[in-house]
Amino acid sequence: MRDALAGVSIGIILLLNSGFVVMRRQDSSSALGSIFRTRCAARCLSLHSTRIALSPRHFQSNGSLGWCQSHKQCAKCLEPCKDSWELKDGPCRDLCEHAFPKRHGECVTSCEFLRSVMVVKQGDCPAPERASGFAAACVEGCEEDGECSSQKKCCPNGCGHTCQSPKNLYRGAPLKPRKELVFEELESGVLEVHWSSKFNVSAEPVLNVLQRRWNYGIHPSEDGATEWEVVARTSEERVWLTDIRPGRWYQFRVAAVNVHGTRGYTTPSRHFRSSKDPAPPVAPSELHVSDMTFGADRSVSVRLSWIMSADLDIPVNHYKLSWSYSDHTVPSKLKRRQTTNGDSTYAELDDLSENRSYTVELQAVSYWGQVPLKSSKAIFQFTTSQRQSDLEPTDSPVFIKPQSDLLDVGTPFYQDGQLQVRVYWKKKDPTVNRYRVQWSPEICSHNGSRAQEKLITQENFASLPGLQFSCKYQVVIQPVGSKGKAQAESTTFYTPSCATIQSKSHKPIPCSTVSAVVPPKVLVKAENLTAAFSIYMGNVTGLFSWVVAMPQPPQQVTGYQVTWAEVITESRRNNLPNSLISQSQILPPERNILVVSGLQLASLYRLEVQVITAAGQGPATSRTFQTPAHSKPVLHYKPRIKKHHLRSVIERH
Repeated sequence: MRDALAGVSIGIILLLNSGFVVMRRQDSSSALGSIFRTRCAARCLSLHSTRIALSPRHFQSNGSLGWCQSHKQCAKCLEPCKDSWELKDGPCRDLCEHAFPKRHGECVTSCEFLRSVMVVKQGDCPAPERASGFAAACVEGCEEDGECSSQKKCCPNGCGHTCQSPKNLYRGAPLKPRKELVFEELESGVLEVHWSSKFNVSAEPVLNVLQRRWNYGIHPSEDGATEWEVVARTSEERVWLTDIRPGRWYQFRVAAVNVHGTRGYTTPSRHFRSSKDPAPPVAPSELHVSDMTFGADRSVSVRLSWIMSADLDIPVNHYKLSWSYSDHTVPSKLKRRQTTNGDSTYAELDDLSENRSYTVELQAVSYWGQVPLKSSKAIFQFTTSQRQSDLEPTDSPVFIKPQSDLLDVGTPFYQDGQLQVRVYWKKKDPTVNRYRVQWSPEICSHNGSRAQEKLITQENFASLPGLQFSCKYQVVIQPVGSKGKAQAESTTFYTPSCATIQSKSHKPIPCSTVSAVVPPKVLVKAENLTAAFSIYMGNVTGLFSWVVAMPQPPQQVTGYQVTWAEVITESRRNNLPNSLISQSQILPPERNILVVSGLQLASLYRLEVQVITAAGQGPATSRTFQTPAHSKPVLHYKPRIKKHHLRSVIERH
């Protein structure tokens, strides 16, 4: 019933949106102008007070203000008082003739009254002989009230004009409403704000002006709040607001106004916040390449730009970008990544390869307390190509596109204290499920090591770590375990100089004339992974713990990187990544326990724990386990530990 009543009242109020219920941002000067226009409207109600009192419709349609809006003559008086009325230069008669070609007398007098109250402040000038101090100086210190600060008026002193404090400032003005405002949030999301007025001796009609301000965040803040804005002007003592947004703290204040003026606003109310949770941000739109730069070393830099809606429950904290080659299926954790501040609408992508097609994903992230709210991803593809005539030859090619159609090499990059590169290849034989990757430098600009490195992987990509600067490398991909004699694929690539990498990094890089710096081997690892599950109303919660195996000499533990993922076993036959839902978390060194809720019944999960030290990350310990199929007492697992070294490097966020 209350929602229905609110709906009717809101519909009535919105009939007056041309000026009497305002749902837009106003600065302090326009808020003051709203008081002037409210005095103008109160004057119209005074002129028609007898008719209003005799009309049964006085009790409907926003009270007397609604009656005036629907009455032909009173509406003409009301027209200049609306915020939509533009008070241009020139006689009021000319302005009113344009709005009402016939019988516009009430409009003209109302327009002239509005002009007068915008120039002449409330109160009366004191007698000239009462002036003292600077106010009694024989100077022309002002010409009109608007030149004086605060409530002071431009008054004569017998030999000039000065700014003086008025007398009878509040004569005839209504008392302030009671400062306690009451809030009620309806099921429909509409907020009802109501207050009560003090007893007023004046018989003049009174209008109430409601203002609000708000701030984002978990906690209310007056320092971070917006300017006060007028949200409603009504003859009633309650307002229904439909534009309350979750995630914002609101404050309100109200002023009572009549034809003589106002005594000002009440003190700000207590803060109100909607009980509803804020919505995630919408996806960024119009993602496009706004600039592309080609370097002499055949690297490409691209500027991506986008547009973000300003109509959000809570602001964007940051943007997450990820990009990879469009012609390769790259697991999420191996995509290159970047984080951009939430105030930005562009990002720079450096060290891209020339004449390649890239796919970019952009996601907006807001935070509600500690909970991230993520938008859907905006996906965009582009190609780093230019006309052949624009290509400039170079004597020192650093990044060379491989000639093989089946084998491709990405752009070398510096991460985790070492130079690395990623290699991708296409699968020709569906029976092959393992590949041997071998690489070694053929020639370098220094006398570095020529040792050959190798690894074996089940994927169609690999990261090659510990590369030397300024070298030409050969990489060979050999299928392992095929029924026939599979053909090996090989190609070469060049690594950049240390100076080239240093010029693109904000952090100092220890350049060596021999090789890139390889961090010391970290031997600390997690052991004895233990899992326990509890089930409540079909939801599974997992409790995981582990111990640390410390080598000699001991290494200082600074944290743990824990990754858990839901696994689908059928995907292994298709050589697809085994993760459907993957999450990673960094824990402090004192927490060797993790609680994960929201797991599914009878589902397969993979847990991986990696110890983090000051010298880097140690080898990973992983375990694949299945959650219970039905509710039962708490189930403990003490699995056989499977230990292996991670062969892939996770891109920085």
